[in-house]
Amino acid sequence: MKRIGMLTSGGDCQALNAAMRGVAKTLFNAKEDVEIYGFLDGYKGLIYGKFRMLTGSDFSGILTKGGTILGSSRMPFKLMREPDENGLNKVEAMKQNYHKLQLDCLVILGGNGTHKTANLLKEEGLNVITLPKTIDNDLWGTDMTFGFQSAVNIATEAIDNIHTTAASHGRVFIVEVMGHKVGFLTLNAGMAGGADVILIPEIPYDIDKVIGAIKERHDRGSRFTILAVAEGAISKEDAKLSKKEYKKKLENYAYPSVSYEIAAQIEKKSGMEVRVTVPGHTQRGGTPCPYDRVFASRLGSEAGKLILKGEYGFMVGYKNREIVKVPLEEVAGKLKMVDPASSIVKEAKMLGISFGD
Repeated sequence: MKRIGMLTSGGDCQALNAAMRGVAKTLFNAKEDVEIYGFLDGYKGLIYGKFRMLTGSDFSGILTKGGTILGSSRMPFKLMREPDENGLNKVEAMKQNYHKLQLDCLVILGGNGTHKTANLLKEEGLNVITLPKTIDNDLWGTDMTFGFQSAVNIATEAIDNIHTTAASHGRVFIVEVMGHKVGFLTLNAGMAGGADVILIPEIPYDIDKVIGAIKERHDRGSRFTILAVAEGAISKEDAKLSKKEYKKKLENYAYPSVSYEIAAQIEKKSGMEVRVTVPGHTQRGGTPCPYDRVFASRLGSEAGKLILKGEYGFMVGYKNREIVKVPLEEVAGKLKMVDPASSIVKEAKMLGISFGD
């Protein structure tokens, strides 16, 4: 009998259910005796022993369903070794619940913080296999994460829909795309949606150069300009601040987000009318796109194969168009970022897209 624990942690995204289904169907189709226990609301379920046994029917009809049937929560890695409000040792509680159910392994689906905790559990002696989930595509050790392509589709559609109203009114429009630290989502959606300016955290912007790009379009006869701006976009001035100084600035921040600050600066310096659109959490919601359904199913299937072979301590990733296994210690604590000198950035610039640098 194989006893498998499963949980989804951190922000939700499309294809979490598809990935879990891939694991389960592979195990069930192997004709071995398998029990799968789903921990509810991420690591909280593992800490406090909240779970339910999952059967084949639980995985039926969820390939196209967004979100996660197990629920999720954010449990910061930096707090994992700190007792909870009742003095409970979280790490020991997770280990006890793992052993109480006599689990052979844990399948953990999540992003960067999730993988730090997964590696911690591995170091504590638990058998762990992880799957790379995040709309930011910022997880080290894999070329792609599931949820990313679906989010790109939604963010691109938002930019697409702005084109007609921006052209009709002759306005500057800013579409704020998710991504606090990494700009893969903004870069890809911006290029796909035909944005004229793309601002990402990895390339600090000069507001005067952004305005220069807008005026250049206007002088060429363009009635409108569209900016795709990442949540974490940062000006060259702010990029020079220390973390402490930047944090202090944000404490007294007068704007809902950086997009509104950029809009105010453009209006003040150029006199142009600017509007801000924030798709927000719609980028994480809805049904997974076909690419993510296939991709997540493949990752889940490979995770099931590793379980059947008894190979633990790996993230199932994607490298050079092949599914690979990556040691957890190589993934945990690392962030994959957009390289400002990468070919995609160079190509975007050749297309006439401004990055404000």
